[in-house]
Amino acid sequence: MSNENNTELSRIIDLNNCSIYQKEKLILSNVNLKIDKGEFVYLVGKTGTGKSSLLKTLYGDLALQKGIGFVAGYDLSEITWENVPYLRRHLGIIFQDFQLLMDRNVEENLRFALKATGWKKTDQIQRRIDVVLENVGMFDYKAAMPYQLSGGEQQRVSIARALLNDPILILADEPTGNLDPETSLEIIRLLHMICSKTETAAFIGTHDYDIIRKYRGRVVKCFEGKIIDNARID
Repeated sequence: MSNENNTELSRIIDLNNCSIYQKEKLILSNVNLKIDKGEFVYLVGKTGTGKSSLLKTLYGDLALQKGIGFVAGYDLSEITWENVPYLRRHLGIIFQDFQLLMDRNVEENLRFALKATGWKKTDQIQRRIDVVLENVGMFDYKAAMPYQLSGGEQQRVSIARALLNDPILILADEPTGNLDPETSLEIIRLLHMICSKTETAAFIGTHDYDIIRKYRGRVVKCFEGKIIDNARID
């Protein structure tokens, strides 16, 4: 099912001749994609071309029905729903709409996420929360409720949540989609910095080519049911 030394893998994503489905509908075919440790890769394409479906397959929300695919050492063709949480412990997942618990403050949001992934010791939980909030510049907002924060601040908290389990891969689906251009650049700069410091790989779905021009990375494009690796942008 998985490699015992997941954290030591150099190839984080390895897809070979994969087909990506939404239920019975074929979305992408003949997908070949390899992303190594520390790589910063953008996923682009028009709405409806398969970006979200590809990302959902990578974190186990959609089953891989055809092809050979590994993420963080886990075989996507064999993984069961019971084992998906173990895969996700190696991943940091960031959503466009933040998905914070609105009835809990920042610290409580992160504590909930840690306990849900098996952390038990109070002192270790607190130390980890403090570290990730410091890393994203939100340490002084621990007591704030999500509705008291700006969109950019909420996304920083969601990035902190994604970093809690020291992931080897960050998957982000339009993480700047609800943010203004200036804040969007700040969020991508933060992700770029985190990946360069930690050698965490990142696969970032976006429609904002200005971001890609500012913070360079490899570009993968969804186009007419296929993916184009090392795609050029206009």
